Amino acid sequence: MSEIFAKGLVCPLDKNNVDTDQIIPKQFLTSVSRDGFAEALFFDWRYLNDGQPNPDFVLNEAQYQGASILLTRSNFGCGSSREHAPWAIQQYGFNVIIAEGFADIFFNNSVNNGMLLISLSAANIDYLFTRCKQGPQHWQIDLANQEILLGNNAALGFQIDPDIKQRLLSGLDFIGASEQLNPQIDAYETARRQSQPWL
Repeated sequence: MSEIFAKGLVCPLDKNNVDTDQIIPKQFLTSVSRDGFAEALFFDWRYLNDGQPNPDFVLNEAQYQGASILLTRSNFGCGSSREHAPWAIQQYGFNVIIAEGFADIFFNNSVNNGMLLISLSAANIDYLFTRCKQGPQHWQIDLANQEILLGNNAALGFQIDPDIKQRLLSGLDFIGASEQLNPQIDAYETARRQSQPWL
């Protein structure tokens, strides 16, 4: 069964070790409303000192406007733990990030916000960047079959933790997944009270 989790234009951010302070600088961390972070994404790279868009930064290039899949390199999301980083990425419009690897805390924060993070080998990441150099890319992510559909019958498989896959397909975060177990939890608590009424 095919399950297209996401599809859209790809933006290639050809950088290693992009840390959370580069994703969203510290001056934007004062709010916890989870709204209004899209403009802060990659702020120091996206804007010049006078506040104008930096024409040399990839997100500002006309051909990548509206991109929803971010392609990058290794160790993405390293640095300090800040949930604002995945909020900014998601609010900008990205719901899939493809990289050689991710920092653990960033990975977990992103997945719990409903984003799909795909880790691939360095060779496969190089291959995808080469495709991007040939012109704008529009890919589909078949999460059920764990494939990136590249067009013209080309596809690239990826691995994903089964629990994360199921939660993303179900649209559940950690809390939502836990709530599905409420009947079993309630049954356990009822049986425990009956067998140990003194507790």
